[in-house]
Amino acid sequence: MNAFLWAVQGTLAAVFVVTGLRKAIQSEEGLKAGLPALGGFSLTAVRLVAVAELAGAAGLVLPAATGIAPVLTPLAAVGLAVIMALAARTHLRRREYGSTVLTAVLFLAAPAVVWGRFVLS
Repeated sequence: MNAFLWAVQGTLAAVFVVTGLRKAIQSEEGLKAGLPALGGFSLTAVRLVAVAELAGAAGLVLPAATGIAPVLTPLAAVGLAVIMALAARTHLRRREYGSTVLTAVLFLAAPAVVWGRFVLS
């Protein structure tokens, strides 16, 4: 089970590093062209989400890997689940159903980490 949790954590972390970096470093025009779902959000809000995603990605891996405050790993997963729930809500309101499916998958993976690290540890 531990190997499965590490695989889920690593996959989630990789996804959130990629999406977080994209939102953090891409220009406003590039974001609007590449991620139309972000339309209507200020650049500041998008950058804040990017920081939260990058922090969550680090929190999924580093505390558990180093053994320093491993309780932060499931807490990071909770934070990312909240971000995904809000993202799914936004996609549904805009009728972006394809994006909603991916967001739902990420949302469901995060509580698996929470359950595995809190309940099984």
